[in-house]
Order: sequence, then structure tokens, then C-alpha cells
Amino acid sequence: MSEAVQTLEGWYALHDFRAIDWNAWKRLSADERTKAEDELQTMLSEWNGIEQQKKGSTAFYSIVGQKADFVFMHLRETLDELNELENAFNKSAFAQYTIPVYSYVSVVELSSYMAKPGIDPMEDPEVAARLKPILPKTKHICFYPMNKRRSGEDNWYMLSMEERRGFMRSHGMIGRSYAGRVKQIITGSVGLDDWEWGVTLFADDPLTFKKLVYEMRFDEASARFGEFGAFYVGNLLDADKCRSMLRV
Repeated sequence: MSEAVQTLEGWYALHDFRAIDWNAWKRLSADERTKAEDELQTMLSEWNGIEQQKKGSTAFYSIVGQKADFVFMHLRETLDELNELENAFNKSAFAQYTIPVYSYVSVVELSSYMAKPGIDPMEDPEVAARLKPILPKTKHICFYPMNKRRSGEDNWYMLSMEERRGFMRSHGMIGRSYAGRVKQIITGSVGLDDWEWGVTLFADDPLTFKKLVYEMRFDEASARFGEFGAFYVGNLLDADKCRSMLRV
């Protein structure tokens, strides 16, 4: 049996993708829409307060294309907290005019492939910040789930620890070359959702997503072992842009 890599876990993550029932939304009176929007803004303000206290974080983006209209990405200390905020939103007036189209449950994860020898990672402030990150508020977001292939000779889980470490070192070099242009948050979902990892990218230039993912496809860790789900890409929503999106 190959040695399993040890992982460090931080905040739990929920990606909540919704479509808007535009026909139902347009049938509301202007006062009813205003009331629902105000309630949504109150919830966003409450979530921002939690972020200011560094007890979690939330990102709110519209989604381009037909897969969804918007996404909430929430980070919280526990699954209970994620469930509570999900239920609170579902009970709101605005939620009655949304349709859940996809969700992803995971936990912020760091593997020990690249751990510094002789150093307790939990004593490293940089590691702590990566396990409990404040989500960037860049102009754009990209999310996709992925697996490591388990097929024939291209079975990631049959490789030795040293082989996997070598592949991840090469893979990580590509990611580091995009430092300052893209922020990447990896969340583990083995036993929590249908895929093994969720990858969330944040950048001000959406072409960065294309270039990074394309370049990584040529790296052997992805070329031989990477399997990818659907990609979701979108634009940051602040209060003004949210009201503009909902205006009819």
C-alpha cells in the first residue's frame, strides 16, 4: 500500500450556485423586490461582519453563462455554521426566487508534499493564513472540481510518496510563476462531495485563468493524472452591481 500524504485542514467551504427565477421575480411589485433586495443586503452585511472578525469569509459573484446566475462561496469554522447560514438564506424572501443548481462542500486543505523539514506547519503564520483565508475580492472568480486519475498505469494512488512529491513540486512551480496575478484556494472534498478537490481561482484579469489552466495541462501531474469537472467563471458583485443585476 502506498503511503498516504498527510494533510492540514482549515475552514470548511460551501460553494452555493443559484439561478434566478426571472419570471417570478418580474411578477413581484417594486416594493416586494425592494424588500427582498434589502434583506439580501442585510445578510451580506452580516457575513461581512463575520469576515471582519476573522471567523469566516464570503465571496459573492455573478456567473457568466447558463450554469448559474450567481455563487456564494462561504468559509466557516464548522459544517454546522455552513448549514446554518445556508438555511438562513433559504428562508429569506429573495431565496424564494432562486433555484439551487449546484453546490460543493469541502474544506480548505494543504498537503505535506512541500512541507518544510523540521518545522511544525501549525506554528507557521503563513500556513495558518492559508488554512483560514479571507477570500479575495478580485474582479473575477473561476471554480472547478477535479480528481486524480485511477486508471491502469496512470493511477495516482499507486505511485510512491517520492514520485507524487516530484510531480507536485513541478506542478507547484507553474502556480508560483503566476504569483501576484492569481490567488488559488484548494479545498479537499474526499468523503465530502463527488470530486476529490475543488479549485477556486481569483484574478483581476480573466485571461489569467485560461493561461494558468492551459499551461498546467502540459505538466505531467495534470496531463497523466488530472480529471476535471465543469468550470464556473464570474464577476464580482458589490451592492451596486447586485442591485443592477436584479433591476427589471
